[in-house]
Amino acid sequence: MRRFNLALLATVALSTALTAVPAHATAEGHGQHRPLGLENCTATVCHFDVPAGTYDVKVLLGGDAGSSTSVSGETRRSLLPETAVAAGERTARSFTVNVRTPEGEPTGAEGTPGLDLVFGGSAPALADIRVTPARHARQIFLVGDSTVCDQPGDPYTGWGQQLPQYLRKGISVANYADSGESTVTYLSNPQLFATVQPLIRRGDLVLVQLAHNDKTTDEVTYRTNLETLVAGIREKGGEPVLVTPIVRRWFNSDGTLNNNTALLVNGLGVDHPAVIRSVAAAQDVPLIDLTARTKSLVESLGVEGSKAIYLYNEKRDNTHTSVHGATVYAGLVRDELVAQHLVPRGLVRVG
Repeated sequence: MRRFNLALLATVALSTALTAVPAHATAEGHGQHRPLGLENCTATVCHFDVPAGTYDVKVLLGGDAGSSTSVSGETRRSLLPETAVAAGERTARSFTVNVRTPEGEPTGAEGTPGLDLVFGGSAPALADIRVTPARHARQIFLVGDSTVCDQPGDPYTGWGQQLPQYLRKGISVANYADSGESTVTYLSNPQLFATVQPLIRRGDLVLVQLAHNDKTTDEVTYRTNLETLVAGIREKGGEPVLVTPIVRRWFNSDGTLNNNTALLVNGLGVDHPAVIRSVAAAQDVPLIDLTARTKSLVESLGVEGSKAIYLYNEKRDNTHTSVHGATVYAGLVRDELVAQHLVPRGLVRVG
């Protein structure tokens, strides 16, 4: 998707120098490979010339002065939340990242080949880094629309773009959500479900949130499409999880969101969240009721406070989330994954 602005990034120097550290050879199958390290880094950007796949990344953060470092990568994915380290100390953090082409939305531009990581935060300091192929990583696939996808351009951000920062080494997010998609188009476009399905392995989670663009889909078709997605995921040994859509920020005069626009009831009267709940119950599929969770949060914030969750201030947009809003909503998804024992607590960052 969007290439990183290296000229801009180069003006932000790390508080500790990025000096190359010799790599140590390790075994990989019948061959040998060397972990990729600091020799692949310049200023606040590291580029690793690796093929599509899943990779474990271990970073050592800190320097002579106090530091605070976050990590993002590929198409604006948040991979590690800002981490503070005291002066003179070092802190190790690890995560697993999915590398694919296209690197962002499945129907978008291919993006930059390989793995790109960007170190941000108020005072970034990278002391060391190691990138190796992941051996036993579990994937969380995301099937969704523009409110979920890896958005290529600021200020738009999908909650799936922010979810990786809440996960530790051993589990990664493969975000195949795509802007403008409905259940109809996601099944019919060969770049979408037909591409995702063969990648699913036994034990992988597949989160499905499709509703915002099913504006003209009748209830029978909508239900059938959800059932088709569930069956296709199970066929590959994956575990489907149905997710009701995030609400639109559309208030009634009494400060509630109890209207069709906010709660994703389309022009044919199809109550998308209700159908999703019904299919989940009938198919014995785990349900993340993100409609209920986001409705409660937005109403608690009120008309003014909720503007920061969406792009109201920037775009007068009450559907798509800001970076802040996407991060908050990704946190709700994380909480549900743990509460429903879909992801072990030990693989999740809670702070």
